[in-house]
Amino acid sequence: MTDRNLQIQQIIEQNPGIQFREIMRSSGLKNGVLSHYLGKLEKTGTVKAIRGPRQARFYPLQITKDESVVITALRKQTPRDLLLALIKDDGLEFSQLVQEVKKSPSTVSLYLSQLVDDGLVEIQLVELKKRYHIKARDVIDRLIEDYRPSLFEKPASGFEDIINSF
Repeated sequence: MTDRNLQIQQIIEQNPGIQFREIMRSSGLKNGVLSHYLGKLEKTGTVKAIRGPRQARFYPLQITKDESVVITALRKQTPRDLLLALIKDDGLEFSQLVQEVKKSPSTVSLYLSQLVDDGLVEIQLVELKKRYHIKARDVIDRLIEDYRPSLFEKPASGFEDIINSF
């Protein structure tokens, strides 16, 4: 395996769920060169990519589909803040989550819906009030433990929150 293949593979191993631009920044490789090497690593089954509507995220092979869903949420600021708030104090109401993460209600609603759809958070009715609970706590705890601090690095900008709020 070449030095570049090894370098890219190590970046992905240490930062599961990393995006192309982040790999470019970390490796110092140009767009075309990185594309070439990532393509080769994917073809040989050394790394895997999960492609979404506007992005691809790269993972080591040992990361399962369920883990990749958790990692994707933890790598985004607002979903991570929501999950951490619920880990700290499970069973919060919507208004408490808005207050906890200091985002607009519409942004919190968007990301909470996504976390519910992804099976990471569930809604329970308690005394006719919706309360949010962590559903995949064991997986979240393990991934936070295994990959801290890489899953807690701040994204390059709040751009993702802006785009996803549309």
